Amino acid sequence: MSEAEACVFCKVARGKLPAYILHKDDHVVAFHDINPQAPVHVLVVPVKHIQDLESIEGEDGDIVTKLFRVATKVAGDLRFSKNGYRLVLNNGQGAGQIVPHVHLHMLSGRRFLWPPG
Repeated sequence: MSEAEACVFCKVARGKLPAYILHKDDHVVAFHDINPQAPVHVLVVPVKHIQDLESIEGEDGDIVTKLFRVATKVAGDLRFSKNGYRLVLNNGQGAGQIVPHVHLHMLSGRRFLWPPG
């Protein structure tokens, strides 16, 4: 089984695992996290399996840009862009990346402190 076939985010993007989908197109899927760390916790994920930032090649840079555009759209759709939100991208296990697939955590609904810790 390939990494993409085993990847939980790839399964969500392919419709093989259930998720509360907020946005889906040919390049990006956004859905509510099943283990939320804030009142609003959305994952914004490329449909293409990209393991980590070091794996980004060629046109993948366009996909990363699309992640941020979709995050902005979802923030507007959920009406929390005015009050603010935090975007987090963990890269590697030492940074807290649990699923080896590039993704943004979009957090809102509470006050966030700095530094994030």
